[in-house]
Parts: sequence; structure tokens; C-alpha cells
Amino acid sequence: MRDRPRQHRVPGLSAHGSDEPGPSAEGVYALLRTSLLAGLAIAALVFPLAAMAGLSAKAGFDSIDTLSVEVTETDPPLTSYVYAADGETLISLFYDEFRRHVTLDEVAPVMQQAMVSAEDSRFYTHNGVDYRGIVRAMVANNSSGGVEQGASTITMQYVRGALQLNAETIDEVIAATEQTAVRKLREARLAMAVEEQLTKDEILERYLNQAYFGHNAYGIFAAAQVYFSKHPSDLNLQEAATLAGLVQAPSAYDPITSDQTQALARRNWVLDRMVDIDYLSRGDASEVRGLPIELDVSDPPNSCIGIEGTPSEFGFFCDYFRRWWREQDAFGATPAERERELRQGGYTIITTLDPELQTMVNKTVNNAKSEESKFAHGAVVMEPGTGRIKALGLNRTFSYDQSHNGPHSNPSFDRKGNYPNTVNPVLGGGAEGGYQAGSTFKIFTMLAALDAGYPLNYNIYSPNQVRTSFVSATTACGGRWCPKNGSASMAGNRDMWSGFGMSVNTYFAQLIDRVGADKTVEMAERMGLKWRSEGDAYYASPERRAGWGPFTLGVSDVQPIEMTNVFNTLASEGLYCEPIPAMRIIDPEGQELDAASPRCHQELDKDVARAATDAARCVTQTARKGAQCGSWGTSPIVGKLAGRPVAGKSGTTDNNRTSWFLGYTPQLTVGAFMADPDYIFNAVGTGNATVSKQTVGTIFREALKGQPEVKFKPPSRDIMYGD
Repeated sequence: MRDRPRQHRVPGLSAHGSDEPGPSAEGVYALLRTSLLAGLAIAALVFPLAAMAGLSAKAGFDSIDTLSVEVTETDPPLTSYVYAADGETLISLFYDEFRRHVTLDEVAPVMQQAMVSAEDSRFYTHNGVDYRGIVRAMVANNSSGGVEQGASTITMQYVRGALQLNAETIDEVIAATEQTAVRKLREARLAMAVEEQLTKDEILERYLNQAYFGHNAYGIFAAAQVYFSKHPSDLNLQEAATLAGLVQAPSAYDPITSDQTQALARRNWVLDRMVDIDYLSRGDASEVRGLPIELDVSDPPNSCIGIEGTPSEFGFFCDYFRRWWREQDAFGATPAERERELRQGGYTIITTLDPELQTMVNKTVNNAKSEESKFAHGAVVMEPGTGRIKALGLNRTFSYDQSHNGPHSNPSFDRKGNYPNTVNPVLGGGAEGGYQAGSTFKIFTMLAALDAGYPLNYNIYSPNQVRTSFVSATTACGGRWCPKNGSASMAGNRDMWSGFGMSVNTYFAQLIDRVGADKTVEMAERMGLKWRSEGDAYYASPERRAGWGPFTLGVSDVQPIEMTNVFNTLASEGLYCEPIPAMRIIDPEGQELDAASPRCHQELDKDVARAATDAARCVTQTARKGAQCGSWGTSPIVGKLAGRPVAGKSGTTDNNRTSWFLGYTPQLTVGAFMADPDYIFNAVGTGNATVSKQTVGTIFREALKGQPEVKFKPPSRDIMYGD
């Protein structure tokens, strides 16, 4: 995070007025002070009612030396740009004020000339203060009783803007903007000091980046984009004159919402000023005066909605990125501070999103299940060894507009459902809940057993139903937990290969009983699971987890990204990496931050991870020769579609409420799920049981097309067969 505010101390002036001003500044300041007082005296003679105002201002001038005259230049709010991994595809903008800094050589010379002509024709000859103009303006303003002339130079306007940016209290805001001679005098002193430190080009560059042009366009880059959809280097004469004319009163001269009468008059006035100071010939000015103001208006998108020309499916990745950013300590002490830093910090962010892969993944999930379905079907693609999220596909449109959505699934709710449009983080992010993942949780029991020294060939006779030692709230089985298998054909002597490949409930119920549910829950935490409901947190508490036997069958809520990362850790042989959506984060000064670096550590022994992978290949029937998988696995369709070995695990919950498949190769990890986020009791049914498997297999086939097959490393003989 950038340090704020950045202080720019004006030389020769003290924060408390005790230092002696430099000679050149002091000479002009004395003349300025005398001229202002003389102007007020003349005004008082001609307009007696102004005398009281003059006395008040005199008192203010006498006390000005006690005011702070240090310029504390706070970085203005800048727009952050978020790109895909190619560094070119724009995903999103984040801003409070649409602004992007440009150097002066990135601004068309005609734009520079138009601005000087409109705002400060003697900019290149004065020392920060046009004191004759100030006297003239004060006399005119006293004559009218209002504010007819301002006479602020570009340097004074820049100083005023810096004071406004630095204002932290309402009194400071008022002091920086009130229409008084005291404020003018303070601005004048600061402007003269700034002119001694900065060149004219530096001042003009800062002013152009600071000025407000209306329609939330702060600075010349934003103005050129909003009004003409151009870079400021490409602005022509009529465009430059139009923009220069806006700064004085953006609403009054607005060419977008008005009939352009005032905007045309103001543009033509700027052209005349350019002629007066020899920036433009009368002939060239006449040619432009007869032209209409031709706009090409852009409405800059903000946050994760509405990047014109980009696929709508980027919205869910963008939203995950924003939620991730809000959790990073590097950008502030609280989520609100981090959000503000994103919206004001002017970062360039290269994310991990592969735009071509994203398009393919989103097409795959939508082909599998229409966005008009109540059931959400999504897929997560991650990179082993880094934790980078490559794609997030979902059969939904990221949009706040739910006016045409279908009815809510829950019959108790008389309102629209969250399909096809939603902004809910269905795939994960932040503290949101998740979905039960069924038998995919058997991976935690197997890992806990392998980690504790149980070999892959650890055999347990597994009948169709088994009574465990875990206490159950039901009276069946003598008050003990006694799960059944999904099919009678699963019964028999099973080890980890066949038990995992066939997803034998009674094998894993007995295995967790022997290894310990506390060790299994601890393993899940080591692999990144968080407890997202009160019930899960209750059973996972240190004093209760040893009795949570049903955990092995996936009764806890988990987010799709979270669960995909569990299998991503196995793909990288036990190297746990936090899920991360950013690849590079660059601040406005061009410094690259460490916040986007992969955060990895070796969580599992490599041999443990390799052993789990060896068993997980039985699921897809793409096992290593010699693995004792048995006669079948639950998900051969994944291996067939992928056309290469894939390790993984399927999962369904009670009554088929959700359906999952999580798979991996050494190059890529893919997780897919289906559920009804609006009403979790609305079962996806047996007809959708294979959809997630087909989605994962298809994504592997398309994503790895043309890439060589990278082989899984086999586990050691010791962990396969024991001593």
C-alpha cells in the first residue's frame, strides 16, 4: 500500500510562518498584499457597503502569517485497472474518481494550449500569481456583490486542489474552497513557493491530472475517455477547446445532457482566447467555430459490472478477486480500508485468469446445464504448485438486474430466484457459506490414515452397513452411527485403493473410527477448510471433533474454490498453496508488490500425497499398473473424456442434493459441482449425477489438448504395503 499523504514541503515557508520567505516570493507577496488592500480601499470609496468586508479581510491578512503554509500533497484518487493473465484483456476498473495519471508528453499540445488559454493566459510569464488580475477581480466582485471573476492562476488552482485533497475535516474543506480574500492570499503564497520548486511543465501536468471535467471524469485522461473515447494524445482542436471550456463550470457547459448551446458558446470562447495569445490563427478558429460538438461518449464501468466488449462471465472471477483483495493485510488494516485502496490506489493488476480457458470453461458448464435452470453448475480451474485460479465458470450471468429472473425455488418465498442473473459468490469468496460435498471428504480420512502410517493396502471387511463407535442422535443401531453403502455390490474386503475407487462408505466409516475423527478434521483444516456454519464450527471444536464420525461422508459446508484447492494440493505432491487470483500487482510508481506472489508450503509428505493420488486414480479407472483398484471405479467417464490419467473423487450428498467431481493431473486441477443455491433441499436428482464428471472430463480434454501427458509419480513400496 502506498504511503499517504505524501508531503511536498514548500521551500522558504514554514508551517507556522516563522521562516523568512525567499526574496522573490517576499517581493511579490508584499506587492500583492499592498495591491489587494489598495483595491479594497478604492472599492470602499466607490461602494461604501464594501467597507466592512474590507476591514474583515484586512484582519484576515494580518493573521495570514500565522496560518500553515506547508503544502501537503496527497496523492489524488486514481483508477485501478484489472487485466487477465495476458496483460491485455481488461476485466474491470475500480475507482471512486475515474482518473489515470498521464505525463505531459502524453497530452496533445493543442490540449495544453487550450487549457492555458481558457484558464491562465499569462501562465508562462507570471510567478504563480497574476496579482493585477486579483485586484481587478476583487473590484469587480465588490461592484457586483457576488463572485464575477476569480483570477486564479493555474498554479493557484493546483494548490487549491492539493489543499482540498489533503482536507480531513469539514473546516479544512471549507477553508480550501470558501470564496474569501484570505483563501486567495494563502493560495497566492503557496503558488509562488510552488513555482520556485516546480517547472511550468510540471505544474501544468499536475493540474491537467487534477482538474475535474464533469461526469465523474477527473483529469485529462478520464475526460478524453468519457467525452471522446480517446487517449488525450489523440485529441483534436475542437475536442481540446470543448474540454478546456468545461473546467470552470462542468455542469453549466455540459455537452452531454444539455442542448449544447452553452457548451458551443464556451468552446468558441476558448478558440477566441487561443487566437488572442497566438496559439491559433483566426482562419483556423473560424473553421472550427462552425462545427458541432461531436461526442463519442463512454460510460466507464466500475467494479465487476459492465466492461463493454468483455464476456459477462468475467464478473464472477472479478468478484472473487475483489473479495480476496479485501482480505489482504498489505492493503490496509480493515476490509473497508483495503476496498478504498483498490478504488483509489491506481494499481495495475494482472490476474491469473486465462481468458481463452475461461471462455471454454464457461461454454462447457452452460452447455451442460442452461442458465435458465434453478441448479447452479460451476467449475473451478487451478494451477498446481502456485494456487493460481485460471478460470471460474458458472451457468449464471453476473448482474444486479433480477427483474426477469425465474421464481425462487423455496415455495415459502414469494420472490425472484437468483437465476439466470446473480451477484452471489456461488463459487466462493470471503465468509460466504458453501455446500455439502459428500464423498469427496473421504480424501481427508485417507490422508489422515496415510499420514498416521496406515498403508494403502490396509484391509477392512466392509459390509453393506456397519455400526461404529460414534454416538448418534437417532435410536437406530443402539444410538450409534451406522452408515450404509450406496450399493450392495460394494461390500467385501476393501483397502484404500478399492475403497476409495468404489467410494465404499462402510470402509471409510471404519477407517475414521480407527484413525480418529479428530485427526481427520485436523487434516481437513491443514488442507485449507474453514468452518462456515455454526453447526460445523460446533462439531469441529477441539472438544467435540473426536466424535464427528459422519464428517468422512461430507456433511460439512465447503466452497467450490476451497475444495478444488484440496485436490490441487495433491496435484502438487502435498505443496499447499493458498488460492490466489492475482499474478502481478503494480503500484502507480511502477513498483511490483509481493502481495501477488504464490503463498505455498509443504503441508503433506510427498509420499503421502503420491499414495493418495495412486488411490484416486482408481476412481477414473486410469490407475497405475499394479494398483489394486478392484473391478470398477465410480467415474470412468472422466478418464475417457480427458484421454489421459486423471486422479479425483466424485461426491453426492443425501438425497442427491448436490453433485461434485474434483479431479487433477500434474498440470491442472478442475473442480465442478451442481446445487440449488436458493434452496439447498431442492435435490439435483440422479439424472444430474454425472454432469459434473462430464464437465471435468471435457475441460481436461480441451484445456490440455496438444500438451504432452505428464505422468504421476508412484508412491514408495513402504506406504503402499507397509513394513
